[in-house]
Amino acid sequence: MSYGHRRRAVGRADRVLPGIWRLRLPLPWPGVPHVNAWALAADDGLVLVDTGYHEEDSLPELERTLALIDRRLEDVQLVVCTHAHSDHYGLAAPIVERAGCELWMHPRHEHMTRAIADPERSLERRVEVARQSGVPLEPLRRWAQERRESNPGIAAAIEPHRELLPGVEVESDHGAWSVRHTPGHAPSHAVLFQREQRLLLSGDHLLGRVSLYFDYGWTPDPVAEFLESLDTADALGARLCLPGHGRPFGDVAARIEANRAEIRAKLDELERALAGSEMTAYELVPLAFPEFEPSMMGWALTIMLCFLTHLERSGRIERVRTPDERAPERWRARAPTAARP
Repeated sequence: MSYGHRRRAVGRADRVLPGIWRLRLPLPWPGVPHVNAWALAADDGLVLVDTGYHEEDSLPELERTLALIDRRLEDVQLVVCTHAHSDHYGLAAPIVERAGCELWMHPRHEHMTRAIADPERSLERRVEVARQSGVPLEPLRRWAQERRESNPGIAAAIEPHRELLPGVEVESDHGAWSVRHTPGHAPSHAVLFQREQRLLLSGDHLLGRVSLYFDYGWTPDPVAEFLESLDTADALGARLCLPGHGRPFGDVAARIEANRAEIRAKLDELERALAGSEMTAYELVPLAFPEFEPSMMGWALTIMLCFLTHLERSGRIERVRTPDERAPERWRARAPTAARP
């Protein structure tokens, strides 16, 4: 269930618009080779939106990437994190310390900051969820040990100096960027919108290709939140999206609809798979996500549990537990209600 590791690439900087640069920073994850941090010109300095992932050489790599646009880490006047995942928040603490600036982030960041404060308890919780989902004991033990020995990707926990809430604006040379809360991918997720130029800094809420992920266990229905957040983004009428991974893209409304369609298709597929049978979440993963390699099982299982929870809350399926809850929980399609005479 580990994410695996790969040799990291070198950071790159691209000017997307005058005063807006995409800093493409390397990641150690298979299938996700880089993350975007966005540098926005602001007077004589920069606003840095997202930070990249923490590893031993990550901060020097960020400095080398900034040097490609003739800027230094000390030019950063403000760090804004679209959400508290390691690849977007991992370097926030050392950047803030070096640059002497503030961090702005949404207050619902406990999905990450609690794990940093008590990693063993967080791991125990994840192991129990995996066990209840039907993951076999031996690979689960190996995964837990790998997690204990792995790099969490975050240099240090840091609380935001200001909460990134609707009504807050981030100033830059392109004007003010307004905040929209867009939970689903993460409870802490927010996007920034520049109204006059219709620019959307979307974090991981909206990417150039459909790549779904939701944080499990922190809110009642992350999939429903994500769908509602798609409506929030759609209403903005953005003409250009600056995403957290991949290249900028212009067909924003089409990408939003593609996400909706993918979610509908996966939900229908799962409901069909559970018609007339009971299965664990672990058994459902290879049916719904045949493209996932074994090293990404933890990622896939998290998405699966969010889909199943949404189907349950929608009344389409139900979970089956033993009275002592020692056996893994299974899922089945809900029998249709008999028509009254």
